[in-house]
Amino acid sequence: DTIASFFNDLMVRLNIAPPDELPVQNIQINQDKNYAFVEFRDADQATMGMGLDGVMFQGQKVKIRRPKDYIPPPGQSEPKPPVLNIPGLLSNSVPDSPDKVYVGGLPTYLTEVQVTELLQAFGELKSFNLVKDGTTMESRGFAFCEYADSNMTDIACQGLNGMELGDRHLVVQRASIGSRVGGNPQDSGPADYNATRSYSQHSMVPPGTMLPTSQVEPTCVIQLLNMVTATELADDAEYDDIVEDVREECGTYGTVARMVVPRNTSDESDTSVPGVGKIFVKYERVEEATAALNALAGRQFMGRTVIASYITDDDFANQNY
Repeated sequence: DTIASFFNDLMVRLNIAPPDELPVQNIQINQDKNYAFVEFRDADQATMGMGLDGVMFQGQKVKIRRPKDYIPPPGQSEPKPPVLNIPGLLSNSVPDSPDKVYVGGLPTYLTEVQVTELLQAFGELKSFNLVKDGTTMESRGFAFCEYADSNMTDIACQGLNGMELGDRHLVVQRASIGSRVGGNPQDSGPADYNATRSYSQHSMVPPGTMLPTSQVEPTCVIQLLNMVTATELADDAEYDDIVEDVREECGTYGTVARMVVPRNTSDESDTSVPGVGKIFVKYERVEEATAALNALAGRQFMGRTVIASYITDDDFANQNY
């Protein structure tokens, strides 16, 4: 009933199903394998339902596909799912196209949310798929995506390719030019940089490490990504050192009104506290935040390339990290 109500309500709200004829007719759930078959009133509504691929349901992205034994009506090819304008909808299916992007060398402990946050620093995603092991459902260390604005594809590839993330280096390029150039995607292993905690003024990454201003208006608050990990923040002394270093550096661009570095306590899991792995800095004036963002994006901190973007004052105040 929960699944049926979810699809019925959503499709009616999107005006792709009439309110007086609920589209979902039957649900068959396989609890052991964690999937369900959803039967719709007619073929057209089933095709519309395919367009909901990637929608969030009970905190999880839903992957929607035809059954493996699906056969289109005689004389017809399988209809393409519609492109539905749903805020926050991110399709799990990344079809082959010139703008399909391969992302390799991902640390396997990164979640889908963490990887998409990294990619979305360059623009809104149209689709994303983190490839997982079919048995364990653990990440295999690579993904595919496509940006809503194709103009951001090359910018993202240039900005992310070669970036050190954890103990690996990312391989980010258009999938059409060969997703496995250089070997297995998991071969992007650790490199001995003997990095110290310092900012480098010289970055090989072009100015693509800032969120496009067309998406987020400048505010007094910036967020810094790819600077720290949950493990580094767990140690009290290390945490204090990081906070002091970042506050000192950010203070060179203006008056820091508040700085937040979320971390987990000893009895919490890695994902229990929102924003772990990010640093949030609020300045007194927008001009100061802009100066900091422009200066810090693309810099190096502890051997990692910093990604910087604005967040809204409301999100910062409400801890929507």
